Parts: sequence; structure tokens; C-alpha cells
Amino acid sequence: MKLVNKIFKAREISSLAFLIAMFLIVGAVNPAFLQTKNLFLTFNGSVVYILMAVGIAFVILSGEIDVSIGATLGLSAAVSATLLRNGSSWGIAIAAAVAVGVIIGVINGIGVTVFKVPSIIMTLGVNGVVRGSIYVYTNGKWVENVPFEFKSLSQATFMGTLTYFLLGVIVLTAVVHLILSKTKRGKYFAAVGDNVSGATLIGIPVEGTKVAAYITSGIFAALAGLMYVSRVGFVTPTAGNGYEMKAIAACVLGGISLTGGVGTVIGAAIGSVIMSSISRVLVFLQFSSDYDNTITGILLIVIVVADSLIQRRLAEKARRKRLSARTLEDVGGGSNE
Repeated sequence: MKLVNKIFKAREISSLAFLIAMFLIVGAVNPAFLQTKNLFLTFNGSVVYILMAVGIAFVILSGEIDVSIGATLGLSAAVSATLLRNGSSWGIAIAAAVAVGVIIGVINGIGVTVFKVPSIIMTLGVNGVVRGSIYVYTNGKWVENVPFEFKSLSQATFMGTLTYFLLGVIVLTAVVHLILSKTKRGKYFAAVGDNVSGATLIGIPVEGTKVAAYITSGIFAALAGLMYVSRVGFVTPTAGNGYEMKAIAACVLGGISLTGGVGTVIGAAIGSVIMSSISRVLVFLQFSSDYDNTITGILLIVIVVADSLIQRRLAEKARRKRLSARTLEDVGGGSNE
């Protein structure tokens, strides 16, 4: 019974329920949406978003934000696609993309922790610099003619169902979840986001943890860039533009609090499926996909407001509980006298 109660109290369960309800409602309007082939396409199309959300989850859990991940994806994709097109090995292309993610993560981490620049300002500035760098690197042109062998990776499926990319991302998400929830260092991220002062007092390296969070976010964005190249087959100077909003919305929708310290990457992954499904849902409901960003923004605002109200209510409840306990102690102490 305790296990059942624990499961239903998990924040990501509400996200899963929302996902199922959305699919059932759309399926009721247009039964073609629930066809097996379409569901597989929907889940397979969420790979890039899941990687982005899992990466930025480290940053949000630690109480910060990173709005540069879309640009990081774009630059990593442009660099790797150019190397692949010019005949470099897959290993060199992958290493170069990851290096881009690491460098951007280090810059963000140092700016936030060492120079004390507010994370929204620091990462917004880096986003502009990186986005401009993509135009300079590509001369404002598309990077095309990516080798067919690399593009075919995204199409390979397990028994004609889920792609190996998605299966790999599912396994990676599960491993990350275990690291964050079961290991000592993994728990540092949520501890820092929950209470910076308390984390410092018990010896947790707050600055190092935040830098590690930004580096991880950069690496995951770079990996998403590699998968983006394989799936799309070309890279434009605007690649990844707006992806940061979807990743943040996915995390919040998945139960990760923007104030930090609360949530799991499992919830972020579920939220990513929801966010990546919106454009497909609109098509089956016969709406224009132009509403995609509008719906994403509305969802983000509604969820953040709801989360803020819930957190405020919980804080007020905890405060009343403490006051009640102190009152009982005072009454008990007075009666003893």
C-alpha cells in the first residue's frame, strides 16, 4: 500500500496521465492517431527533445536555467555535419560536437558561479554569441550532403518499431535517473537547488556542482545535435532555434520545479514526448502547425503558475505546522511549570 501511495504521489505520474489523456482525446477525435505506426513515429520523433530536456534538467534541479542549449545544438550540429561532409571519421565528428558542448557548458558555468552573473542573463548572452557563431561558421549557408550512412542511423529500428536512437536514449535516461537518485554525488544537484546554504554547510561543492550541471547540459545538447543531423540530414543556421523553450517546458511539465531541488529526469522525458507530440496532434486535429509555439508558451506559463501556487501552498502548510508544534511545546512547557 505504501508503494502504491508513493507511486501516485510522484510528480511525473501526473505528466504520464496528461500524456495518456491527450492521446486518448486526440484518438477519439481522429482514430488514425492511435494507429500503431503513428504512435511509433510520435515516440521516435521525441529523441532530440528528450536529450535536451534530460541535459537541462541537471541545471534546473540545481536552481539555475540554461537558455543557450538550442544554440549549442545548432553549433554542434553544424560542426559535426561539416566534418562528416568533408570526409572526417565519425569519431572525430562526434568528439568535435561534444567538445563544443563542453566548452559552452564551461563558459556558462564559470559565468554563473565565478562571476556571479544571473543564469538567465549569462546563458542568454551566450546564446546570442553561439547563434552568431553558427552564421559565421557556415557563412549563413546550409550544411548539406551529409553521408547517407550517417543519416540512415536514425532510420534503423528494432523489429520495425522503435528506433535504436530512442531505445538508447531510454536506457541513458534510466541510467541518469539512477545516478541522480541513488548516488551521493548525483544527489548534489537537487540538494544545491533545494537549499544552497544548507548544501554548503554539509560540505557539498556548490560551485563545482553547478559547473558540472552546465557541462552536462552542454554535452546532452551536443548529442542532440548529432541526432538532429542524422534525422534531418542537413543543418541550417537557425537549427535548434526555440528548442530551449520546449526543453524547459518539458522539464516543468514533467514535474521539475523551476526553483530547483524537485523532480526527476523520467518526468522530463515524459514531458518531452508531450512537447514533441504537439505539432503532430495539431495535424490530426486539423489545425495549423503554426500554433505549435503558441501552445508551448501557454503550457509553460500555466504549468509554472500552477507550480508556483503549489509550492507556495506547501510552504504555507509547513509554516503552519511548525507554528502549531511550537504552540503545543509552549503549552506543554507552561503546564509543567
